[in-house]
Amino acid sequence: MTYAADLHLHSRYAYATSKNLTLESLAAWSRVKGIDLLSSADFTHPAWRRELEEKLDPVSPGLYRFGGVSFVLGTEVSCVYKQGGRSRRVHMLLFAPDFATVAELCTAFSKAGAKLESDGRPTLPMSARDLTALALDINHQCMVIPAHVWTPWFGLFGSKSGFDHLEECFLDMTPHIHAVETGLSSDPAMNWNIREVAGRAIVSFSDAHSAPKLGRELTVFEGDLGYGELAQALKHRQIAYSVEFYPEEGKYHYTGHRKCGIRHSPEDTQRVGQRCPACDRPLTVGVLHRINGLSDGERAGHRDAAGFVQNQEGFPPFIRLVPLQEIIAETLALGPSSKRVQKEYSRIIGELGNELNILAWAEEADLVAAAGEPLARNILKARMGEVSIEPGYDGLYGKVSVAD
Repeated sequence: MTYAADLHLHSRYAYATSKNLTLESLAAWSRVKGIDLLSSADFTHPAWRRELEEKLDPVSPGLYRFGGVSFVLGTEVSCVYKQGGRSRRVHMLLFAPDFATVAELCTAFSKAGAKLESDGRPTLPMSARDLTALALDINHQCMVIPAHVWTPWFGLFGSKSGFDHLEECFLDMTPHIHAVETGLSSDPAMNWNIREVAGRAIVSFSDAHSAPKLGRELTVFEGDLGYGELAQALKHRQIAYSVEFYPEEGKYHYTGHRKCGIRHSPEDTQRVGQRCPACDRPLTVGVLHRINGLSDGERAGHRDAAGFVQNQEGFPPFIRLVPLQEIIAETLALGPSSKRVQKEYSRIIGELGNELNILAWAEEADLVAAAGEPLARNILKARMGEVSIEPGYDGLYGKVSVAD
């Protein structure tokens, strides 16, 4: 048995998110996307927490149900502190097995000085190590996962405020970190070369700030659906596969300076340095350059006949995909939010079930029958890596094109 999970997302109470992020919209879009398990998101926010308590129905220890979709209680927090003579800002995913534990966590965070009502992703004046210790002291069933670990400003390994090694960040709590989230600007293959990451579960989630962005990255776990079962899957790397953004499309894949339009590959950065050649300000060092600098070597992967990247060392496979609305929009030469694109998206979902099935698994004949030959061809091209890409940098998303 397997289930698709997206465990990093937000509610309407988090900064810079859609006001339409309700439990109803999350559940509806999860069914469209083919997601079985969601994080509740933002459980520290008082108003959202009340809504979760009112609407989520418990079905087993740590597992809840709403609108035909399963949920675990999870949130993202921002740890802001000083360590090693530097300011650190590390985003963490935190999961709790029940609302009683959530209440204790919120009380502890408030006592530490966090203003929980101001943002669904609260800022905590404590280290990532201390957060982990606190959560496990409150309830040993809590789970902690470093979020989007390569993001320059807020990732565990980020170039701006991160660490070079997992142990530098978590100290004696390191053995309790069983998984890391790659983030949109990297994929599992890029992380296979980092020894301390490769020894843990490498997971991918959407970090959705609006419901239609759910599932743009997700992880398919092996085993039964449940909170304890999820904990075991993370601990023992029971991952069937993950679905990835093309990492070049991520906002921080390359090094660069957005204001001056400067975008550098790792080779460019190595040659010209880390200052903007136009204005001499520091460049935002990209994820690819940062990973190359911490890499222990190379572990090769190859794409199989179904589009999945496989390897010979036991890592779970993954597939890089382009969201269906983007493929439809490019095929029709229209904007993704146009009425025609939305109508076509809904029609194809109705024909073939859900977006994950369409993008990763549907047979060519079924795609042609439901979507027409041009769109079917572009879906298959995205699946097989036949794309052209302009890499993202310094907060700008890259552009992936599947059209001829």
